[in-house]
Amino acid sequence: MIDSTTRVRIARPSRDLAAAERFYVGGLGLDVLWRTTERVSGEHDLLMVGPPGGSWHFELTHDPENPLEPTPTVDDLFVVYLGAPVDDALVARLEAAGGTPVRAHNPYWEEFGVTISDPDGYRLVLCSRGWGA
Repeated sequence: MIDSTTRVRIARPSRDLAAAERFYVGGLGLDVLWRTTERVSGEHDLLMVGPPGGSWHFELTHDPENPLEPTPTVDDLFVVYLGAPVDDALVARLEAAGGTPVRAHNPYWEEFGVTISDPDGYRLVLCSRGWGA
């Protein structure tokens, strides 16, 4: 059965795993949970980030032998519910780590958060509301 303890992996392609790591680890503050440490022909390079001990993680993949170009849309979102106002210092850290503030496609996210494009063009939303709001 799927319940609140079920493990979830969200996976996306990335042009540059080092740039993704700067954004999600250095900027957002997630931890590196696992990564490939050597190039193995025929296999993807992987970077997994998330909160230690969490029931989810974010996997970024890159296959240098057969690269896949990321194709984000304005509604491909990774939403983080902060339950507090978005800290300007966090936004500045994300920008310094390669992010670009963008206008949200959905007015809800514009009203209740800040949307930042990651180095691959996918959107991170820092939502000021709590999960139940």
